[in-house]
Amino acid sequence: MKNTKNNAHRPSKRKSSTRSGPQDKPAYDQKRNRSKNKQSNQQKTRKSRQSEPKQRLNVNLYGVHAVTEAWINPKRHIHALYITEKALESFDDALKKAHDLGLKRPAPQIIDKSILDNATSQNSVHQGIALHSQALDEIDIHDIIRAEDHKEKSVLIMLDQVTDPHNVGAIIRSSCALGAAGMILQRKHAPELTGVLAKTACGGVEHLPVAYETNLTRSIEALQEAGYFAIGLAEEGEEQLQALSSTHKKLVLVLGAEGSGLRRLVREQCDALVALPTAGPISSLNVSNAAAVALFATTT
Repeated sequence: MKNTKNNAHRPSKRKSSTRSGPQDKPAYDQKRNRSKNKQSNQQKTRKSRQSEPKQRLNVNLYGVHAVTEAWINPKRHIHALYITEKALESFDDALKKAHDLGLKRPAPQIIDKSILDNATSQNSVHQGIALHSQALDEIDIHDIIRAEDHKEKSVLIMLDQVTDPHNVGAIIRSSCALGAAGMILQRKHAPELTGVLAKTACGGVEHLPVAYETNLTRSIEALQEAGYFAIGLAEEGEEQLQALSSTHKKLVLVLGAEGSGLRRLVREQCDALVALPTAGPISSLNVSNAAAVALFATTT
């Protein structure tokens, strides 16, 4: 006999679930959530990339002239050349010259300008080219004396605590252009022959011997013993530069920092003090300009 009981109120065997989750949402809601998650992950990735430090290159020389002269200098050991595609077009001659000279040089690394901007100091004009190179071999004043010993005429530059790399670089450039035989700097108060100094010198650091000395007074004494006549440029000087240069064939021109000038002991060690003649509303010259004028008067 069939069961005729009313099954309308029989409890269902299927348990209802109180859990909420994607399975409770329509398909379009799940798709929308996946899209939101994807966008969120992409934003996190972008933020992560932005927070990563920019590539930082090890660079100590930059600028077309400084890099070109270093590249073809047999005495310069180079670790890396960083260059933009645009700058590479005008660097072909230097690459060919180094190859013809048989110099061992690394392959150029093509990089973006922004990376070079980050590798050089602020507001530096790197011109799309830079080097990581080893410093030139250090020399001392006796190396310069020996190299000039056989020459009848020789003019050297000595800088007493001139610390501005732009000024020192400009003086090195003038020294190369006007035929100076070398430069002497005080070790503790002088910039290194890299960066903005080398760029300002336009490759002159590859050609002018530069000696860093601890005691400039003793350096002047050593030069005097080797036959050099020391001329200090100072406002109180009374001697005539051209007259001294015609009398003495080996000279060392000693210039001090702007403002403070030559220190007392350095001034006293000089054989003569000279003031450059000026006529006009401004009676003094920038140290790099004064060096250029003095070099022109003594080397030409």
